[in-house]
Amino acid sequence: MTDLLTAAQMRAIEQSAIDAGEVTGLELMERAGRGVVEAIFEEWPEFGELNGFFARFLPRRTKRAVILCGPGNNGGDGIVVARLLRERRWDVVVFLHGDPVRLPPDAKTNLERWQSVGPCLPFPEGAERERLLHDPHPDIWMDAVFGIGQTRPLPEPVTQMLHRVYYEQNWCGAPVVAIDFPTGLDSDTGKSVQTFHLAADLTVTFHARKIGHVEGDGPIRCGKVVVADIGLGDNS
Repeated sequence: MTDLLTAAQMRAIEQSAIDAGEVTGLELMERAGRGVVEAIFEEWPEFGELNGFFARFLPRRTKRAVILCGPGNNGGDGIVVARLLRERRWDVVVFLHGDPVRLPPDAKTNLERWQSVGPCLPFPEGAERERLLHDPHPDIWMDAVFGIGQTRPLPEPVTQMLHRVYYEQNWCGAPVVAIDFPTGLDSDTGKSVQTFHLAADLTVTFHARKIGHVEGDGPIRCGKVVVADIGLGDNS
């Protein structure tokens, strides 16, 4: 049976592989982003590109993703996803909570890569938030704010942003994809760390499920949980 991991155990597994020279943190982030994109197209095949002879003649509406990124490596994973979706000709809007200068090194490298093809916007407020989040409505919302390890309530700008996404999601029906873990839940327990948080339709986690995916509010807040292999060995 596959083990359920805590946030600390997952970080230790990653760090052990990095220390052993098996992989770099940047490579792990790239693998994580690719795992998320693969899971999205597996779950919603209609988001995939048309292939073959007829693709050049049939009209194709540009898909749109709104990606909310946080100040750590979870945000870095989201930025990788943004770049990979852009390569597939998606219209992608990236919002970043926190100071870009203070991002961890791997996330900062991916932000620089992304900024060569698209802008990274601060979390907007007021009327600007209303306009940016539904002009036009996205096909997917992505939660890459905090991921695993969140144990404290969110800063107010993040809570307001998630509130807005919640109402916009209900209006447009676009699914929410969480990277690793929905923001607002403790990944070690599945307990809510605040009164409001998003419920994901699809959660893509890495290497193995975490305890909070199956405990507490996890089962109803994570939606379908997919484990993406990022090359850290067998966890069965």
